[in-house]
Amino acid sequence: MASFSTPVVAIGETFRGRERREQVEKLNERIGCSHMNPTTQTRQEISLSTAQGEVGAFIRRFMRSKAAVVGFVIVLLLVVVATFAPLLAPADPIEQHFIQQLLPPSWEHPLGTDEFGRDILSRIIYGARIALFVGVLADGIGLICGVLLGLCAGYYGGLTDSLIMRLIDILLAFPYLLLAMLVVAILGPGLTNAMIAIGIVYIPSYARLVRGSVLSVKETDYVAAAQAAGAGDFRILFRHVLINALAPIIVQATLTIGWAIVETAGLGFLGLGAQPPTAEWGAMLSGGRDYMLEAPWIATFPGLAIVLTVIGFNLMGDGLRDVLDPKLKER
Repeated sequence: MASFSTPVVAIGETFRGRERREQVEKLNERIGCSHMNPTTQTRQEISLSTAQGEVGAFIRRFMRSKAAVVGFVIVLLLVVVATFAPLLAPADPIEQHFIQQLLPPSWEHPLGTDEFGRDILSRIIYGARIALFVGVLADGIGLICGVLLGLCAGYYGGLTDSLIMRLIDILLAFPYLLLAMLVVAILGPGLTNAMIAIGIVYIPSYARLVRGSVLSVKETDYVAAAQAAGAGDFRILFRHVLINALAPIIVQATLTIGWAIVETAGLGFLGLGAQPPTAEWGAMLSGGRDYMLEAPWIATFPGLAIVLTVIGFNLMGDGLRDVLDPKLKER
């Protein structure tokens, strides 16, 4: 009798197991997840909750720094002003009114007018577009080229590292503004050429930064495991090495935008950047230097716009550094 009881119990448990699986499948179909098994769903839920927790922790750490929040607000206002410039500007930034030359600040012209009767406030608002456009694109040129050179130099080493770093040393031998002027002298004056020149100027800083990060990351166990698994260089560089070196790159990119805006204004002041009648802050400073005693507002307000913008990006970059730096997280 005992010999028949065991198979009967086993068959009963098998049927109960099938019923449970059918119930689970029906439940998955109801919630639209029939193609997933419970293990996959659990892993995805854990990954999603982990990502949300990391984002929340990042925001909380960033909000603790009052200076970083102030910088973020300044940058956000600059982006809003540049985006909605046609709606915010009270007048055409290029249209000239010679009967309104050198008017002081008033209700009609809150920041006064320049030597051609153009509204200073409108020109500053439209100048924010050029400042952000050139700052971001010039920073992007330096970022892309510098990151690629730094990755190759740090990962491959040897002759490749020596050749790339000697080129970087040559570029670093020139002062930033002088190197930008040299490039513009070769390419010709203009906003596009100034943007390219500033991008070239910041390649060395990114290359050295990325190379140092790669030298420390490539010795880690997960990179060695990827190499042992047969992963190619391209996959290792961009899937394992670059991802783990992003924190200092993000901080450097944020700070460099402010510096690029200053360099753009410097080239515009020297007449090598944006050409008249473009509303660019550096060109406005250059036009107002001849009227510093008679109409100081022509150069004062564009200068304040440059200072405020650079302060905003620097404060935000310092806040990101404090949040992303693992050494500072522990404090």
